[in-house]
Amino acid sequence: MVQLNEESRLSHKKAKKSHRVLRYVLLTLAILIIGGVGYGAYAYYKLQPQNHFNHLKAIGQSSDKFKQRTGTFNLLLIGSDARPGDPAGHSDSMLLVHVNLNTHNYDILSIPRDTRVYMPGVGYTKLTSVNYMEQLNHGLKQGTTNAVGAISQLTGVPINYFAETNNWGFQDMVNAIGGINMTLPFNVTLTHPWYAEDQNKTFTAGTHALDGKIVNEIVHERYSLPGTDYGRQQLQEAALVGIAQKVGQPANVTKLPALFGSLSKYLITTNMTQDDMVSAGLSAVSDLHPQQQIHYHQIQGTDEVMYDDMLQANNDEVVLNPSQLQSLTKKYFN
Repeated sequence: MVQLNEESRLSHKKAKKSHRVLRYVLLTLAILIIGGVGYGAYAYYKLQPQNHFNHLKAIGQSSDKFKQRTGTFNLLLIGSDARPGDPAGHSDSMLLVHVNLNTHNYDILSIPRDTRVYMPGVGYTKLTSVNYMEQLNHGLKQGTTNAVGAISQLTGVPINYFAETNNWGFQDMVNAIGGINMTLPFNVTLTHPWYAEDQNKTFTAGTHALDGKIVNEIVHERYSLPGTDYGRQQLQEAALVGIAQKVGQPANVTKLPALFGSLSKYLITTNMTQDDMVSAGLSAVSDLHPQQQIHYHQIQGTDEVMYDDMLQANNDEVVLNPSQLQSLTKKYFN
């Protein structure tokens, strides 16, 4: 009888211990779940554009001079000719984007690569050389930051973010979303392709299903186009619309966090964090109608042969119309 009581006591003690251990496990699990949900809710709150894009720092022009609303920012996209392993690259294309995630409108200004600009301590030169020389002298990120500052000074627009990719990075990005449908406004013949097998290929005006390699070739072309560099700008617009349409397809929405999280591997340099990319991307695709929301602007300039202080020689440069530039940036970018 004593033995039974002892066994009963031990059994009861073990049961209490088991219940206590289980209670601790459940409590710990509950804390982790609540913490995870709390973090998720905090992260979700933090990534909302009105919370995330607020009181932003600017490169170049002081943002104190401008009324920058929450949920908006200015982004400079740079496409360079840097090859893998190169220490620097000439900027082939520059797109200044005013992003308004409140209204889901995106104003884009294409800046000609040969635009004449002033660099403090150097003098006058053209934009395509600024990025290259600044990167050689100061490293990739600081060099690009300095080039962004020159564009901010030229346009009078505070620039919050920049992202630079090369042709291979752009090609890989398009392939990562499975290619795009690109509507060409005119016939395009590849006169200076990156790949020899694409020499003299012609694409008629209209919509084409294209992979990253061919999209990359087309947006690089300019000599066969009406208006050369201005024709290239129209092709860049067509590519951006095609990318936006593909990313916004319902089948791709669940892949977006992973896609935006991996964007950095396609970029040479940027000052955007992963949270910046995810917040902007998720907000954009929540109400995405590219053909209605993307507004593309071009600015005319005159081709002139002028002395280049950086190269210390005469050079073909594009001089932008300053009054048109000021009027356009004031209306759409500030």
